[in-house]
Amino acid sequence: MGIQYKVLGQAAPAGTTNVDLYTVPAATSTVVSTLNIANLTATEATFSVYVRVAGAVASSANTLDKNVTLAANSVFSATQGLTLAATDVITVSAGTADALSFQLFGSEIS
Repeated sequence: MGIQYKVLGQAAPAGTTNVDLYTVPAATSTVVSTLNIANLTATEATFSVYVRVAGAVASSANTLDKNVTLAANSVFSATQGLTLAATDVITVSAGTADALSFQLFGSEIS
């Protein structure tokens, strides 16, 4: 078994629809250590985060954060220790297009 520490995903959604930030590769487990979200604008913006087991549809059942308001020019950082299996997906969305940048960090175990 090998462990690789890495940036798992980066996204700056151009729209307000869901964007898959990270999908766990086949034959791999992942531990998500930190999620950073930066508001790159001078106005507040909202975000949502979903943990979709085996790629399930984003819904209230798999919502981690829903419509959280992020102040202008600020950063939200969460250290979580989420454990994910192959094909699980972290999905994000922004309430304002071109406002937020998402960064996901962790370890892949294969």
